[in-house]
Amino acid sequence: MRASRVWLAAAFLLLAGCSGAGDRSGGPVGGHEGGQAGGARGRTVHLAAVGDMNGERTSDPSSASGRNGASIAAALKAGTVDAFLGLGDFQYSTAYCSDYVDYWDRLWSGTKPYLYWVSAPNHDWEPDRNEDLDNFMNGQCPGDTTRSRANRQIGWIGNGDPYSFDLGSWHFAMLSSALWRFDPARAREVTDWLDRDLARATKAGQHLVVVHHDPYFTSDTDAHSRSTEVKPWIDVIDKYDVRLTLSGSQHNYERSCPVLSDDTCTPDDGTGTTAFQVSTGGIGLRAFTSSPAYIVRQFSDTHGWLRLTLRPDGGFSWKFVSVAGPGTDSGSRPPPG
Repeated sequence: MRASRVWLAAAFLLLAGCSGAGDRSGGPVGGHEGGQAGGARGRTVHLAAVGDMNGERTSDPSSASGRNGASIAAALKAGTVDAFLGLGDFQYSTAYCSDYVDYWDRLWSGTKPYLYWVSAPNHDWEPDRNEDLDNFMNGQCPGDTTRSRANRQIGWIGNGDPYSFDLGSWHFAMLSSALWRFDPARAREVTDWLDRDLARATKAGQHLVVVHHDPYFTSDTDAHSRSTEVKPWIDVIDKYDVRLTLSGSQHNYERSCPVLSDDTCTPDDGTGTTAFQVSTGGIGLRAFTSSPAYIVRQFSDTHGWLRLTLRPDGGFSWKFVSVAGPGTDSGSRPPPG
């Protein structure tokens, strides 16, 4: 069955004119390019983003996860948000089709038709163990035939496959940092894919966003520290002056200064990437044990999601929307100088 899906995906990509995607055997990674996802290129884009969502066997609408899912779904339905970026760790603890359908769906199903997603290691995906996230996102789990927006736009996306798409004047590259843990050779191939993808987008005059679950610009907790293995991606991000990155994993919230790959902060109107780490989707929160100089805002006492407004000139603004707790963060960054 899996082999037939890979063959069908390859056929789809050939017909659609996209690069071929790698299969689960660890073969070459081509990546998917989704093109313009709707709307004029010069429009302002409004997004919701969060990761680390639904606790094990959680289905209570009054839980932090339930409140987040309902809040984002309401914004999507009202048209105040255009799309939802899921930053990984959708369902804890070791998720299979039945877990996504019986638990995540009950609280987050209103977001799935608008969802662009990345897979995270272990909870989302571990080879030869739990591999159902890509099935779920493609509407192939019993009990849920809804496809994510990414899958409707692109077709089959394997758990480790990179892909990219455009919203307005912004280009998004979506990466599975799980590859660095499970298949470093493929992760290095994805590094080359990312370089080519961002080069094309830069040549086209687009502003850049990169999404990957495990953060590089982050503080320590008792459970996690900086994910140094993703540094090759950070070097490419720095090379093309990506405007912002989105990650999860830490079970708290952080925002960096505009930062270079050597941890140097730069002026708001200069080069450098604003790194958001938003893992406040509903799972239990973790306290920070450090505060690096490049982190300008952090809190670990609040569940909620990040609202982003991306303007055609490359400027953007953000607001953290709390559903449980006192934490706040908002601000803006001007267009590149």
